Amino acid sequence: MTSLELASGQSIARTGWQTRALYALFFLSGFPALIYQLSWQRSLFLIFGVNIESVTIVVTAFMVGLGFGSLAGGWFSKRDGVPILTAIAAIEFLTAAFGVVSLRIFDEAGNFTAGLSLPETAIVSFALVVIPTMLMGATLPLLVEHVARRSRNVGNAVGTLYFVNTLGAGFACFLCAFFLFPFLGLTGSIDVAVAINAAVGLAAIVAQKFAAHKSDAVARVLEQASPGARLAFSFPLVLLLTAVGGFISLSYEIVFFRTIAFATGSSPAAFALMLGVFLLGIAFGSREAGDHCRALNQTDAMRRLVSGLIVAAALGTAFLPVLGYFAWLDSQILALATPIIFVIARAWGSLLPYFAALAIAPDREAGMRTALLYLANILGSASGSVFTGFVLMNYFGIGAIAAMLVVATVVFALMLGDRVAVPHAAKMQRAALAVGIGIVASLVVPLNAHEALTKLQWKGAPYARPLTDILENRNGIITVTDDGIVYGDGMYDGRFNTDLKHDTNGIVRAYALSLFHAAPRDVLMIGLSSGSWAQVIAHDPDVQSLTIVEINPGYVSLIKSRPEVASLLKNPKVRIITDDGRRWLRANPDRRFDAVVSNTTWHFRASVTNLLSVEFLRLARRHLNAGGIVFYNTTESDRVQRTGCSIFPYGARFTNHVVLSDTPIDWNFSRWKQKLETYRIDGQPIFDLARQKDRAVLDELISWQTSLAPESAGVRNRPIEPCPDLLRRTAGLAIVTDDNMGSEWLHFIGVEY
Repeated sequence: MTSLELASGQSIARTGWQTRALYALFFLSGFPALIYQLSWQRSLFLIFGVNIESVTIVVTAFMVGLGFGSLAGGWFSKRDGVPILTAIAAIEFLTAAFGVVSLRIFDEAGNFTAGLSLPETAIVSFALVVIPTMLMGATLPLLVEHVARRSRNVGNAVGTLYFVNTLGAGFACFLCAFFLFPFLGLTGSIDVAVAINAAVGLAAIVAQKFAAHKSDAVARVLEQASPGARLAFSFPLVLLLTAVGGFISLSYEIVFFRTIAFATGSSPAAFALMLGVFLLGIAFGSREAGDHCRALNQTDAMRRLVSGLIVAAALGTAFLPVLGYFAWLDSQILALATPIIFVIARAWGSLLPYFAALAIAPDREAGMRTALLYLANILGSASGSVFTGFVLMNYFGIGAIAAMLVVATVVFALMLGDRVAVPHAAKMQRAALAVGIGIVASLVVPLNAHEALTKLQWKGAPYARPLTDILENRNGIITVTDDGIVYGDGMYDGRFNTDLKHDTNGIVRAYALSLFHAAPRDVLMIGLSSGSWAQVIAHDPDVQSLTIVEINPGYVSLIKSRPEVASLLKNPKVRIITDDGRRWLRANPDRRFDAVVSNTTWHFRASVTNLLSVEFLRLARRHLNAGGIVFYNTTESDRVQRTGCSIFPYGARFTNHVVLSDTPIDWNFSRWKQKLETYRIDGQPIFDLARQKDRAVLDELISWQTSLAPESAGVRNRPIEPCPDLLRRTAGLAIVTDDNMGSEWLHFIGVEY
């Protein structure tokens, strides 16, 4: 045995444990990275809003930060004499330090950035997350350079490292959905992430003390002993292919999210679970590819990659039709979607290790080249997020986009398959199969989309009605039934009705504005939906201006064709603004209103807490004129009702809404009766007082004043419940804050309090 072989064998034995320690630490570091991402995104959405523009900017800022971090890590990996475990410890400690102050930094930034333009929002978003995301992104190329120079296999190193880190991130999604967010909130979740960072950093320091002192020399010995293999692809070509692969895979994630959001009514926990499954698919695809890079030759590795992509294309074709067919599973539809998402993600997760093996030599440039490869993947993914979520979703339905992605996958697979050295007949068979899948997807998926979405909305219910309208844009999916019920992302969102005598949508709440306020001249309304509420309020003779802030402009398109509300769009009193309601209030601190009205959606849907929390109510309070009121939907949530009554000194529950004020509310039923008797919409009276049935409805409404009598205290189902009674009834319930996020995460796991 030569001295070189002896040195190599002894050194590998001494450094093997260090590599395993790196894998374990990298796995654990995936947990806080994902916790931070979900928590920081939520915090930034509070500042910039949850409209699609802000969401796209924030998500892209995270990705770009990771990409720049990978470049920094690649550059750092070329420096000699820096212990890898020490570098990891430094990264973990610095990330933890930022985590400790992160929510405070974001909150302070929000106080100075209200009303930013889109470019300014993008710059601030990037500035807020660039340091921690760069730290996170720097780790992979550092570790690849370290591991690859010992294993002599870049593909295996990338596959294994990407596997362990993404696996940790995937498990963190489940941890957030089932424990951290429901029970600890944002601050508690950040505390857990900080603790994990600190633990990983300490473990890295301890491990470094036992590390082999000759590790870098060993790497140089191994580098001399084992010449790199001839590379099959040019590096620029691999960068391009990696970027395209990232584009397609992230676009698939957006389609999955849109479909699952529609099927589950925009449940945030369902999204977290979908993301977790997607990440696990990426992780196991990376691990499988890493193993193949070590055991297979290049031809076999490419053959497996192409075969996996063809399978992914087939499942992408089946995804929407299959979910529609089995929509009767209701909430269990996630169990059916999970394996499809996992397999598709696994195919795309194998891309990075395979390409690393095909285009990166295991030398001192491995870290930098891996950084460039990772950057290309991230830039492609960010482009997919922006183009698919921001552009394609505004012009094409989910079925058409799913078909486009299948065709893109097929073309991608054919390009790779053309370079595989297999018999011509086998190559043609695989090409024919891929083309066939693309043709089927193009013909079947878009045509089936309407039926699939209809089934997913009704989930097999026997009372299902036909959908006359399905409007898809980048903000979501709006559907309308043949009897005028409006749904937003699969959940009830209103009805085209302003008839108080046939009150099928609780429209009495909109007519009640003059019951609470003598002269509501300037009104702000957050949320448009069917336009029925806005139509009623705009025709109140005391209202001089109605400002409506709606996040989804698709509702305006629907209103144009509905005779009950179409005149709203021509009413000179009305101004409709497309924006996030909370963001708009922050951006217009000088605007004041006599009433802020919010007919919000269900209290357990994604991001609805932004309009139900203590922080939002305090923001709305600052926009009230003297004697002004806040009037908003609680959707029967005791916690939401208690929150409102805890913040304002005066108020009451009115049906399922609460009305709140800093001054005593003037419950003037005589004024209300007079207003209702003369109320007209588009020239037509609401009540015909010559008809006994109309007078009976009016008398019934006026009789609600008995709910305010002391003897009515304790009557749960009365239409009006003053705040003192409500607070006694809901004693012990936690109020809703931005930090605890109300019932958004609790509802999914069956916990309500």
